[in-house]
Amino acid sequence: MKLYVCYGTFRSPRPGGHPCRNAYEALKEAGWEPEVEKVYGLGVLGDSLNPTRSKIRELTGQTMVPVLMTDDGEVVQDSRKIATWAADHPVPKPA
Repeated sequence: MKLYVCYGTFRSPRPGGHPCRNAYEALKEAGWEPEVEKVYGLGVLGDSLNPTRSKIRELTGQTMVPVLMTDDGEVVQDSRKIATWAADHPVPKPA
């Protein structure tokens, strides 16, 4: 499982928190340990100013993060959708 983020999963004074951190925390709360890949840049700047976000464009058709790629190839875009996915797919507890 890989979580693509901007610059990291740091705390932010932004109202509602930073979307990349929110997605990361939702996955952790559900028991996942995602590999985090930083793609840097700013999604709204376009491809010429965001060459490191080309993988995101390949996966989703746009350049905004966070984006989750599950181990089975499912792609989930947007922190709220990732949080919903995490809540719906918690890591199974050992028997």
